[in-house]
Amino acid sequence: MFRVDAGSDVPIYRQLVQQVRRDVMLGRLQPGDQLPSVKDVVDALSVNPNTVVKAFSELEHQGMIVRRQGVGTFVAAAPPLASLAVAPRLLSPLARWVERARQDGLDAEQIRMLLEVALDEDEPAAGEDDRRAAGGAA
Repeated sequence: MFRVDAGSDVPIYRQLVQQVRRDVMLGRLQPGDQLPSVKDVVDALSVNPNTVVKAFSELEHQGMIVRRQGVGTFVAAAPPLASLAVAPRLLSPLARWVERARQDGLDAEQIRMLLEVALDEDEPAAGEDDRRAAGGAA
């Protein structure tokens, strides 16, 4: 379920938190779904148990998961992130775009930066579209 990039500047516990949040948002994890145990994550990723405990603690603090003593860790009944109903429809073209970017020689960090630039692009100012349609006269 989890993957970590040991070479990333992002701490491993933060990578785990981000993956759970993403999977809840994309609907891959549903309320009530059980997460792997700390031991299972430690064994699968060869990471320190404290790292996994820290990630789970942060997720619990955020209201994303609940821990039930002796039973396991589960996605909260009402996680703070609603799943994105349109995500599956958008994910496929986005994955193709990422693949084209990789084929053009971009690495993951460069792709993230491009996405951040696209997200930070300002919306046209109010009335700007109207001025363009009128040939630039204001």
